Amino acid sequence: MASGVTVNEEVIKVFNDMKVRKSSSSDEVKKRKKAVLFCLSDDKKKIIVEEGKQILVGDIGESVEDPYACFVKLLPLNDCRYGLYDATYETKESKKEDLVFVFWAPEGAPLKSKMIYASSKDAIKKKFTGIKHEWQVNGLDDIQDRSTLADKLGGNVVVSLEGKAL
Repeated sequence: MASGVTVNEEVIKVFNDMKVRKSSSSDEVKKRKKAVLFCLSDDKKKIIVEEGKQILVGDIGESVEDPYACFVKLLPLNDCRYGLYDATYETKESKKEDLVFVFWAPEGAPLKSKMIYASSKDAIKKKFTGIKHEWQVNGLDDIQDRSTLADKLGGNVVVSLEGKAL
């Protein structure tokens, strides 16, 4: 069921910037987004980038110690969101980076919000071409433990996430 909600151009730009890892100067890398949240506009007609709800690569080690825990803290406890998280992880063979599309629909969110976010999810997913991992999360219990994300990324072959052993 489509909701008629459209995706703001800025959302697509943010996604493309996160997806494309072109060789950049260290200053450009620091400005790259590690994680970002998207929400519905006040009139519920557009999916937009949520102001101030992002983590930059340059924040890690400065104002952000653990990017995954910081991402979890950005999520509102009583409303839905879409998120992109650029996960850095290691398997027994190699280091990897993958974008994860997160659909956050906590149990405490209003029913109307859950319905419109759920019915608008396809609109944003269609714009996010090449996303390998999609994760619907219904509460902090599902997301606080980083091993749950590791399972999404590759199950028991993942040995560390964001430099922290599992």
